[in-house]
Amino acid sequence: MGGKGAMMVAILCLWALSATSEAVVTEEEPGLMMNFYKDTCPQAEDIIREQVKLLYKRHKNTAFSWLRNIFHDCAVESCDASLLLDSTRRELGEKEHDRSFGLRNFRYIEEIKEALERECPGVVSCSDILVLSAREGIEAVGGPHIPMKTGRRDGRKSRTDMLESYLPDHNESISVVLEKFKSIGIDTPGLVALLGSHSVGRTHCVKLVHRLYPEVDPSLNPDHVPHMLHKCPDSIPDPKAVQYVRNDRGTPMVLDNNYYRNILDNKGLLLVDHQLAHDKRTRPIVKKMAKDQAYFFKEFTRAIQILSENNPLTGSKGEIRKQCNLANKIH
Repeated sequence: MGGKGAMMVAILCLWALSATSEAVVTEEEPGLMMNFYKDTCPQAEDIIREQVKLLYKRHKNTAFSWLRNIFHDCAVESCDASLLLDSTRRELGEKEHDRSFGLRNFRYIEEIKEALERECPGVVSCSDILVLSAREGIEAVGGPHIPMKTGRRDGRKSRTDMLESYLPDHNESISVVLEKFKSIGIDTPGLVALLGSHSVGRTHCVKLVHRLYPEVDPSLNPDHVPHMLHKCPDSIPDPKAVQYVRNDRGTPMVLDNNYYRNILDNKGLLLVDHQLAHDKRTRPIVKKMAKDQAYFFKEFTRAIQILSENNPLTGSKGEIRKQCNLANKIH
């Protein structure tokens, strides 16, 4: 064989070896995909959908919990169900942190997990349950259907020490909020759309009394203030008391673009709502979403998808928890 022929054979061998290596990596780490459980647990998404519907019929506020869960879990470094882990003697769980105030209904995640374990033991991750239950919760309150990839695996460690670095506080400037969302790939229209989730649910008085006492925030719509004062009569409310204001008095159980009309009318409960309506970077988008619900839903869908795919554990990383509130025991 001549020199050129030998060189060609060598090149082809190297190319074949490279292609084989890439195929092996792809096979080992498939990543997220649509219908990940189609072969291992084909009923998984149907089971989650039916469980969410049943729970929503019994407890309407579960839909808001599903929606908050995806934000509080997936925005903190990785979408790996670390939010669901209980505190231990050595470590405070994320759900016990101040930034997680008001989160509840975690026991219903366990109900869904138990239903899946009966059908397909050890197959469906808690992180996929968390994400898919959020999707079904969004639909339950009138939001759009959001196609979602699956194949996440569960982390073993809470990230309580990182919460404040990732989760913006409702009192932080809109610049800080924009920057924190940008760090996980969510742009300005996406942020504006995600905050549209304030269209549903309620805000505890603990989070808004600083706008009422000792003096009323002059930026609040004066027609809205008497209602807020009626719902939050104490300047130092008991965090365990059921004292709250509905985020949207008009359609409190519907995810819609009424939120944007409210904040343009200075009826937003939180400082971040007010800033969103008046900052020059976000106001034009708020005005557009106030007029066009289809645009709001389009950006909301895109933002939720980005959030749900934030740095997941896939392939051989992480684990499939037996119980969503506990990491598996290592023997």
